[in-house]
Amino acid sequence: MWEASHVVAERLVELLDPAHESTVLELAAGPGDTGFLAARRLGPGGRLISSDFAPEMVEAARRRAAELEVTNVEFRVIDGQAIGLEDASVDGVLCRWGYMLMPEPAAGLAETRRVLRAKARVAFAVWGSADENRWGSTVGRVLVESGLLERPEPDTPGPFRLQDPERLRSLVEEAGLDLVSLEDVEVTWRYASFDEYWESTRDVSRMLSSVLARLDAAEEAVLRAGVEAGLAAYAGDDGLAIPGVCRVVLAARPA
Repeated sequence: MWEASHVVAERLVELLDPAHESTVLELAAGPGDTGFLAARRLGPGGRLISSDFAPEMVEAARRRAAELEVTNVEFRVIDGQAIGLEDASVDGVLCRWGYMLMPEPAAGLAETRRVLRAKARVAFAVWGSADENRWGSTVGRVLVESGLLERPEPDTPGPFRLQDPERLRSLVEEAGLDLVSLEDVEVTWRYASFDEYWESTRDVSRMLSSVLARLDAAEEAVLRAGVEAGLAAYAGDDGLAIPGVCRVVLAARPA
């Protein structure tokens, strides 16, 4: 995942441009690598707060920080819709692929504004449309078409929920933040073979793994063949190379 997505993390940190010895909060940090890029800019006098809603992810980030020897970081379990920090207490917020998964992304952005100091900024990323991200949408489309999964409601939390740039603009402004920039960042997911893609997706997609748990071998083979056919256009001599697009937003709390 990092090989494909590090360009998004690097762009987020570049846009946030955290000052030396400042305090940065990362929401929905997962294993923490995006925030750790920022931590290196903060210096020993700065502080990264690496957080996630899932305690297991916070522990994964703690282990990852030890591997990378990142020491200017503290770890917290935080709900992005109820952050639990004091008003105007951080100099920047990072959030890669978090707001789109919150039950109420507007509440998450409002909480982000609350904890930001005046003129402080938030840099966040969400995925573009399903058509722009076949690496992540093909499985769901085949499951729906096969009758194995109900079509989700339009505003159900999920990877492509905040794909519309105008909706992003409205959410930012309604939260009381000034939109500084909104841009697309392209990524490429590479797999040595479809087998690798299937196993990787099975491992990280709760949706797919839950469906497979109730299928027999023959049914799984049919489903797998449908997904492989859906991705055939991205197959080559070196395996699969599937493009994707992220919307990357920079916003600021007014003075």
